[in-house]
Amino acid sequence: MAPGGSSCKEVVESLPTLQTMMLCPSGHTLCLNCKIRVHNCCPSCHYDIGNIRCLALVKFAESLEIPCKYQSLGCHDIFPYYGKLKHEQHCRFRPYHCPYVGSDCSVTGDIPTLVAHLKDDHKVDMHDCCTFNHRYVKLNPHEVDNATWMLTVFNCFGKQFCLHFEAFQIRVAHVYMAFLRFMGDNNEAKMFSYCLEVGANGRKLIWQGIPRSIRDSHRKVRDSQDGLIIQRNLAHFFSGGDRQELKLTGRIWKE
Repeated sequence: MAPGGSSCKEVVESLPTLQTMMLCPSGHTLCLNCKIRVHNCCPSCHYDIGNIRCLALVKFAESLEIPCKYQSLGCHDIFPYYGKLKHEQHCRFRPYHCPYVGSDCSVTGDIPTLVAHLKDDHKVDMHDCCTFNHRYVKLNPHEVDNATWMLTVFNCFGKQFCLHFEAFQIRVAHVYMAFLRFMGDNNEAKMFSYCLEVGANGRKLIWQGIPRSIRDSHRKVRDSQDGLIIQRNLAHFFSGGDRQELKLTGRIWKE
């Protein structure tokens, strides 16, 4: 129930609407969204609602101190009303998005929840190691140029890392790309480094970098080219010319 007797679901569910509370000539208040829904007609007195904001509620909002909405996930900070929204956009306790690629997965949660989700729902391979030697194989060589291989997760130093490897196109160039994402925040990701290596026939390509947090989407990391990039012709050469298999090795360490 909004001040003045007006019933407003938005006021109950979303404190930011206090900034857009409007006054009718009789002093009833209604948020901007509800004002539009009732066609500018006050539901209490049926007078037209103008464009006068309720400054008393704006001032009231400025005096509020409100807990972060991610309190149940571990954030116990209290913020002034107008600082709360900015904090929540970057709160380190805010849920993570599922890092799986290849489906429009809308699941969010903390890291343990996502690890279980990846294992149970996406059937992602989980490995307890800090070094790896992967062989990416396609039975049909013609599928390789547009391939996305299944995500692999490594449990290392008590943390989880997502290895991505796929084929895509940079402008007119067909390339393969491998990179690592850290299941945690950016600040913690900077505590680790990794290297990736691919090669054959006495030649090799090596990439060394810092894993990106899964706060950054797969597409964002890929499009920034922050990983090992292999030109298609070179990848075919490394695979022995049959375009079916590519060997990728790597390791993760803590700085």
